[in-house]
Amino acid sequence: MDIASDTSAQEYREWSEVAVRLFQGVVYLEDGRSWDVLLRNVTPLEDYFGKVGLQLVIDEGEGFAFLRQQQAEDLPEGHERLPKLFRRTRLSYDATLLTILLREELRRFEEEEVHDQRCVTSGDELFEQWKAFFPRDQDEVKLRKALNTAIRTLEGLKFVRRFGKETDDWEIRRILKARLIAADLEAVRDQFVDAFKRRRAD
Repeated sequence: MDIASDTSAQEYREWSEVAVRLFQGVVYLEDGRSWDVLLRNVTPLEDYFGKVGLQLVIDEGEGFAFLRQQQAEDLPEGHERLPKLFRRTRLSYDATLLTILLREELRRFEEEEVHDQRCVTSGDELFEQWKAFFPRDQDEVKLRKALNTAIRTLEGLKFVRRFGKETDDWEIRRILKARLIAADLEAVRDQFVDAFKRRRAD
């Protein structure tokens, strides 16, 4: 059969747009129609992504879905030769520190069992937590600039988004929990605390 003339493989599916959005990043419950289409088409989407070594991760309770690169040992025979589509993003010291602070803020928010569905923090609140990890005589203007750069980095990764057009408030997205395993994050946090204590001691 002439593959070029086989239009069945090129046929538009209801889930085609959702598949593209998943390649781009995260699909959220609040995305409305895209979320509904995703839930109606879990099996074909899993089959589709599985062919290229990707796993569709859906957390209905938290209301988000994303793609994860499958581990080599979990892949069917032959798939281990597939190149990796997603590469690990190596975060800077500042971005890593901010990630730890945001994850802690999200944990506190969930433990309080508040009724708000969104975990929102202000830029000023973040800055107060942020500067505690630096020497007291550090230039606050430079610290604020470094924090803003770290926020933009995490905004690009969809970990946070600005809450309101004219505010400096930030919504911490729940995808942060799925992307960062709690045990791993705790180990990194302990390393930061130890390093901070050593710097204060010096």
